[in-house]
Amino acid sequence: MFGFSKSQLVGFAVMIALIVVCPFVLYPVFLMRVLCAALFACSFNLMIGYVGLLSFGQAAFFGMGSYISAWTMKHWGIDASIAIILGGLTGGVLGLVLGYLAIRRSGIYFAMITLALAQMVYFFCLEAPFTGGEDGIQQVPRGHLFGVINLSNDMTMYWVVSGVFIAAFLMIHRIIHSPFGQVLKGIRENEPRATSLGYRTDDYKLIAFVLSCTLAGVAGGTKALVFGIATLTDVHYSTSGEVVLTTLLGGLGTVFGPVVGAVVVTAMENYLAQFGAWVTVTQGFIFVVCVLAFRRGIIGEIAAKFRTSL
Repeated sequence: MFGFSKSQLVGFAVMIALIVVCPFVLYPVFLMRVLCAALFACSFNLMIGYVGLLSFGQAAFFGMGSYISAWTMKHWGIDASIAIILGGLTGGVLGLVLGYLAIRRSGIYFAMITLALAQMVYFFCLEAPFTGGEDGIQQVPRGHLFGVINLSNDMTMYWVVSGVFIAAFLMIHRIIHSPFGQVLKGIRENEPRATSLGYRTDDYKLIAFVLSCTLAGVAGGTKALVFGIATLTDVHYSTSGEVVLTTLLGGLGTVFGPVVGAVVVTAMENYLAQFGAWVTVTQGFIFVVCVLAFRRGIIGEIAAKFRTSL
């Protein structure tokens, strides 16, 4: 149904049920943070899990989407939906420019180029007048959705973020199960053979890169509206590293892996904060245990055990 296998349909139903039930049990702002992180991880997984492109610069697209959405909301007072779309377009345009420069390389060379280009974006944000420098863009209003729905209420904002996440999730699922997605998988498995079959692999990789960056920009723009701030942390290399760990922890190349990884990582950051400076040590220990115990990631191991696709 809708391209889902039976196991994926069950997983999707469970995910929807949790999205509906959780805000009545847990803090909605925490859940919105999880959904934004999950969308960011899903966008990254589209590139690394199905094309094999490891980027160390995803924070550039996430952060610029956050900055543009925050700035337009604060200074132009536009509709929230337009602000999120502008964040996504910013990520896509930036991805097209940087991807055009980097996509001709592969492996560690591609990763290093994306890291270098992302650092250029970071220093641009540090010095550009509209970003607020080290202070960032603060007190960003949530505004209204479609000019009618007031997003100042956390529960209302939660349902909007949930809608954005589900729409993006379904879009990614459709992409990876389309003929285009099958070509991407072929490029991941054996690029020379895909080339010999007549596919212009660089073009396919660039399109996948731009799609991934666009969704990363949507995640950044949504995050800026939720928390009312866009800072240098959004474009810092540590954010790129975090999304890599999130995707690996959940399961590389799985549909639901990035979502589970985002839940685990965000929960650790939230509930281990009481340990202060030891929080990073604790996180590192947990990551090591997960890597040793779940070589394919949490969802990857579950899927392998039950011999199904998740």
